[in-house]
Amino acid sequence: MTSPDPVDFFERQFQHQIARADFALNPFEQLALPHVAGSVLDLGCGLGNLSLEAARRGCNVTAVDASPTAVERLRATAVHERLPLAVLQADLGSFRIGQDYDTIIAIGLLMFFRKERALALLRQIGQRVSPGGRAIVNVLVEGTTYLGMFKPGEYYLFGAGELEQAFAGWNLLVARHDSFPAPESTRKEFATVVAQKARNQA
Repeated sequence: MTSPDPVDFFERQFQHQIARADFALNPFEQLALPHVAGSVLDLGCGLGNLSLEAARRGCNVTAVDASPTAVERLRATAVHERLPLAVLQADLGSFRIGQDYDTIIAIGLLMFFRKERALALLRQIGQRVSPGGRAIVNVLVEGTTYLGMFKPGEYYLFGAGELEQAFAGWNLLVARHDSFPAPESTRKEFATVVAQKARNQA
């Protein structure tokens, strides 16, 4: 059986969610929301539920995703509600962060790249968080056995503690591991970090 392209995988998922009007924040978005402030970059925003909630709370948000369905829904909602939210459709495999932000979010994104790209984008996130700002990052880690959404060789499962180590010297506001059952008796193992950069840190 041919493995799905991740964009196609989520395109179908987003279409189903829109048809059901399923726009609830997932557990990781719920965890992230209290830590989101100021200027925000939401990488791999999906349907934009977290981006919308942040904009409704007064944040100036830039949301980026590869899914045409997600981008169209998010743009329409932002215009309808007159929110401070810019939406970009982009290939996140080559996207570069062009400015600093108070909060940069990457929930469920980095594992969809090969190791070199995943780690390069993680470093870029750290570099582009403003002093005193926050990075909110969530990834799948080793021990995950649900791999049906990945192309073989086109993903990266982070090692134990690797995400936390990437933010050495930052104030770790959240560092947690979560495990969830997945289809066909598999599991998804997640690491999530909310890290605050020191105000005197470049």
